[in-house]
Amino acid sequence: MSKMKKWFIPLLASVALALSGCSHGITGLLFKPASNEKKMVPVPLHIVSIGDSLTEGVGDSKGRGGYTYYLKNELDALKGVKKTTIANYGVKGNRTDQLLARLQDEKIRKSIKDSDVVMITIGGNDMMKVLRENISNLNKQEFEAAIPGYKQRLDQIFRRIRAINPDVKIALVGLYNPFSKWLTDIKEVEQMLAAWNDASKEVASRYKNTIFIPVADIFENNEDELLYDDHFHPNDEGYKRMSKRIYRYLLKGNFLGIPK
Repeated sequence: MSKMKKWFIPLLASVALALSGCSHGITGLLFKPASNEKKMVPVPLHIVSIGDSLTEGVGDSKGRGGYTYYLKNELDALKGVKKTTIANYGVKGNRTDQLLARLQDEKIRKSIKDSDVVMITIGGNDMMKVLRENISNLNKQEFEAAIPGYKQRLDQIFRRIRAINPDVKIALVGLYNPFSKWLTDIKEVEQMLAAWNDASKEVASRYKNTIFIPVADIFENNEDELLYDDHFHPNDEGYKRMSKRIYRYLLKGNFLGIPK
């Protein structure tokens, strides 16, 4: 036997013995064990809800905050979410001009600064203002004439939020028609509602990390089932369906930026 074989064979045996003593053998040297793979770490999710009575949750039989109650439960069920907190600053009757003024409130500003998402419901009372001021001579033109001012104030709301927190994600919830039982004589109600929703969507489209969430179709022809006794605000089932729609849009295209 040559000198090379005399030292090579014992060396090969030693290496084989060493590898056999390793729990993963050769595979352990070539591939990282599964235990070393990066694990998904759930993160906390902070949401601020601002706006009108739909944010406050008027019509919620248990006063839990309307859609925000159901949305929190759905988001908490995501594997990538450690815990969802929702600060609710909804005020019944708020219009865009009033919400704009409330964004100067230090408590609200701090919440927005520390939040991941800002949810907004606004605009329904702007339409109601037009209705009240023209109740004796209400027509389509009156609602259309009010849209430019509404868009301007909505744009100011977005800009003010962005000034507080440039990176926060914004979700604007659209309007639905609560006037079906009140304005039966005005056939253009649906057209007016669509025009206001189009205005909301157009303003939202100007900003990054911002989405518009339509909800009008949820309530269409379902008013008796989904509206509260006042025939204006959602009931529990109405808020539940709103929440499901909002949840779906928040997860669409990974808008939240968290693992599902």
